[in-house]
Amino acid sequence: MTTEIGRLIAVSVGRRRQFEYNGRPAESAIWKSPVVGRVAVRGVNLEGDEQADRAAHGGPDKAVYSYALEDKSWWESEIGRTLEHGEFGENLTTEGIDVTGALVGERWQVGSTLLEVSEPRIPCWRFAVRMNDNAFLRQFTQAGRPGAYLRIIEEGEVGAGDEIRILDRPDHGLSIGDVFRIYTRDRHEVEALLAVPQLSEGWRRWAEDRT
Repeated sequence: MTTEIGRLIAVSVGRRRQFEYNGRPAESAIWKSPVVGRVAVRGVNLEGDEQADRAAHGGPDKAVYSYALEDKSWWESEIGRTLEHGEFGENLTTEGIDVTGALVGERWQVGSTLLEVSEPRIPCWRFAVRMNDNAFLRQFTQAGRPGAYLRIIEEGEVGAGDEIRILDRPDHGLSIGDVFRIYTRDRHEVEALLAVPQLSEGWRRWAEDRT
C-alpha cells in the first residue's frame, strides 16, 4: 500500500577520477553529474556510475545513494552557495520524501525499479575533497542529514521526473537518521540496530562488536 509519493529531481552518475591528496595519488568517483534520459539500474550500480573503493562505497547494500532536495536546500542556506544536483555524490536527488526519516528496509518504487533503504551515508575524507573544505565532515555529521543508500531489489530504469512511491514500511521504527545518530553520538543505543532484520551485514557486525 502506497503511503507516500515523492519525485525524482535528478539522476547523477560519475566515473572514477584520479587526483592528489596530501601529496599522494588517490582515486574517487564522488564527482557525479546529472544525466539526461533514462538510466539503467542493475547489479550494484547505475549505468555509467562507478565507485573507486567498493569496500567502503559500493556493493549490494550501497548500490544507489539518494539525497533530498530539501536537505540540499538547507545546506545552501548554511554554506551560502548553490549546490548542483549530484554534488553530494548522490545518484538520486529526491523531492517530497523524508530521506532521513526513511526506515531501514523501506521500499521505494522509482521508475521501473524497486529499491530498498539500507543504511546512512557515513562521510569520509573524499567528501571533504569534493566539497573543497576539510571542516565539512564535522559539519555534515553535526547536521544529521546523511542521505540514504539503497539496495536494488528489482532492476529497471529511472529518470528525472519519475514518481517515488513508498510501497512498504517495516514496523520496527528504526530510521536512517536513527542509525546515523547512534553511530555518531548515542552508541549506548547500539542494541536497537540488532533488532532490525533488514540491517546490512556490515552494520550488524559493527553493532555486535559493540554490545
